[in-house]
Amino acid sequence: MKKRSAVTAITKKNIQDSFWQLYCEKRIDKITVREIMDKAGYNRGTFYEYYTDVYDVLEQLENELLPNLDNMPLSSPITDIPANPFEFHVFFRFYEENNKYFTVLLGEKGDPSFLAKMKNAVKPVIKQGLIAKGAKDDFALEVLIEYNLSAMLGVFNFWFTCENRPSIEEFIECVYKAGNLDKVNSEKPGRQ
Repeated sequence: MKKRSAVTAITKKNIQDSFWQLYCEKRIDKITVREIMDKAGYNRGTFYEYYTDVYDVLEQLENELLPNLDNMPLSSPITDIPANPFEFHVFFRFYEENNKYFTVLLGEKGDPSFLAKMKNAVKPVIKQGLIAKGAKDDFALEVLIEYNLSAMLGVFNFWFTCENRPSIEEFIECVYKAGNLDKVNSEKPGRQ
């Protein structure tokens, strides 16, 4: 039985990898089951043992990325970034480990619904941490979380797609400074 489940996992991974190679090259509506299976080296019948269609491959792949967020200590990446960079680094490491997926899924050729799925997976963890620290559970808190999550995901994606990107330390310093535009502007030569 163990051998069968190992073969199943390998087969499924090969199909997902083949799908992903195609998805990086073209839109999902242009990918066929035949292309995926030709690339993976299996027959079409094998595809349907694991997936209903091409969109199901994407859905399952995305869902495999999201549960890992539950294990991240994201109690307060919004309000404590300068004072508590550990949580920011944890989020960065998670993003870095999966950046081959996130860069595409969150990019212009990616799945527009993935950003919402990712935010929805992270929001409850952040909200719970902020409420535990005394934040009021209201609309203003929802706006704060949405605003900061959008910014965080946006800058991560921007950094990963830069050709000559700076080190992670330089990137994080830029993010901290961006949170305080007055400080950034006052540090420019000739500004007072």
